Amino acid sequence: MSNETIKIGIPSKGRLKSGVLDIFKKKKLKIFSERGERELIGKVKGRPDISILYLHAREALEQLSIGNLEIAISGLDLLKESEVNIQKNIKLEKKLNFGHASLVLACANDFIDLFTTLDLDEVADEYKKKNKSLLKIGTKYPNLTREFLYSRGVTNFTTTKSLGSTELMIAMNTAQVISDITSTGTTLKQNNLKILSDGEILKSQACIFSSRKNLKKKGVKKLINLLIK
Repeated sequence: MSNETIKIGIPSKGRLKSGVLDIFKKKKLKIFSERGERELIGKVKGRPDISILYLHAREALEQLSIGNLEIAISGLDLLKESEVNIQKNIKLEKKLNFGHASLVLACANDFIDLFTTLDLDEVADEYKKKNKSLLKIGTKYPNLTREFLYSRGVTNFTTTKSLGSTELMIAMNTAQVISDITSTGTTLKQNNLKILSDGEILKSQACIFSSRKNLKKKGVKKLINLLIK
């Protein structure tokens, strides 16, 4: 891959991938793979200066921040969850009209004393007194979760990393509360969970991002302008 090639990271799967492919189609940028659907490096017909890399949406942002990509399409939630040194090297070019979801706090429906973050503060205090340990919040978004709860005065908790289906953590007793990304809330409801009434941490959507390290690279600004129009 030439140093002059403009590298674009797009999601390899998940809720954002189909929307990303639609954008390229509308811009008449036909993505293809020479070795089949499972190839992780794609090309754009008639544009040998562009290379498409299929990455996890979180990894795309990490690679963008260190300059290994020029452009990436990922979720706003993942950018906001990233470390500060990653965020400072990334420029948000455009919020896109798909991939809408919210990061929310949720608990079991039968948790009768827990409906708001104010309740959570009291519940966490009682949990600590009773169990001699901190209430556990299962999540893939520990930074955003901590920042949100600290801003509301909730401090007696610890975050537990979710490695899979966050909704199962309460049933498995590995967490008492979760913070998770949801589009409709259906999965939470089907797993007997309720969202705290003031528990929305962040509204997210798909975005086009660029690397601040590579904005002067030949052709990058022109390609960004094509994608965001």
